[in-house]
Amino acid sequence: MLADKCSYLYNETRDLEKEWPDNKSLDIVCHGHSIPCGYMAGNITMPFAAYPHILHQKLAERFPHSVINIIVTAKGGENSLEGSLRFKEDVLCHRPGIITLDYGRNDMFLEKTQIEYSWRQMIEYALKAKCKILLITPAPDCGSIYYETGTKKTDDEAIAEIIRELAEYYEVGLADVKMAFDLKFDAGHYRSEYLASVNHPNKTGHEIIAGCLMEWFPFICM
Repeated sequence: MLADKCSYLYNETRDLEKEWPDNKSLDIVCHGHSIPCGYMAGNITMPFAAYPHILHQKLAERFPHSVINIIVTAKGGENSLEGSLRFKEDVLCHRPGIITLDYGRNDMFLEKTQIEYSWRQMIEYALKAKCKILLITPAPDCGSIYYETGTKKTDDEAIAEIIRELAEYYEVGLADVKMAFDLKFDAGHYRSEYLASVNHPNKTGHEIIAGCLMEWFPFICM
């Protein structure tokens, strides 16, 4: 069963709503590939236009008495198999309360079995450390064939399904970014509206990703 948006981060949301001296700080680690790093066109990085920074801003507005730290441990060009190898050392060392995982865009170069294995490994490491997790499905690329023949092993829908199934199996949070963008495209919007390059979102695209994450910090539902 997929985690419930009203209850999964209930305790964290409650703590963020407290005022000094009863408030607590919250550390969120954004782990993944180039997208959370803020890579745009021409491999220029614009971290303040990327979703970790936008998420930080939105959370600060939503919880004005809170102390929130966003830590980006992402690395450009990396896939989940590589990211899982450094997960304990680079992510868990920060003792985060929440971890976001975003490798869908680059996992197209992996086989399905490799994707599932590496995501499972990171999820289980995080759960063992008592961290909450928000899994992120792939943000869009330009949709055209610009990869070298034979390098793309798994398509976006298959990657998204693996991530969705893992979110249900482990009962953790799911930011279904792919679905959010698909709804935009179905409504007549163009991929070019949300892309800074062939495979990196622009600020508008990052706003959508941040919005999907913010859905897990609702006003208290109970």
